[in-house]
Amino acid sequence: MNHKKVFAFDRTNFVLLAVGVVVVILGMVLMSGASSDTEHFNPEIFSTMRIKIAPLVCLAGYLFMIYAVMRKPRDSKEDSEKEK
Repeated sequence: MNHKKVFAFDRTNFVLLAVGVVVVILGMVLMSGASSDTEHFNPEIFSTMRIKIAPLVCLAGYLFMIYAVMRKPRDSKEDSEKEK
């Protein structure tokens, strides 16, 4: 008897998850920066990158991670031969 472990994810799923995490981290880095304090107002807190682009990058990363989790791994040739 051949007892082979079957995982819910394959290598491609893990790579896609890692790419999604990197994209989310990139979005968070784009949102970061210097803030305003009581003595000095920093108008960069309202920049287009912080308000619009960075949240969209994070959203794209989260959607990509959802796809990576929902993606069904392809069956190997061995599995299809066992069914015959």
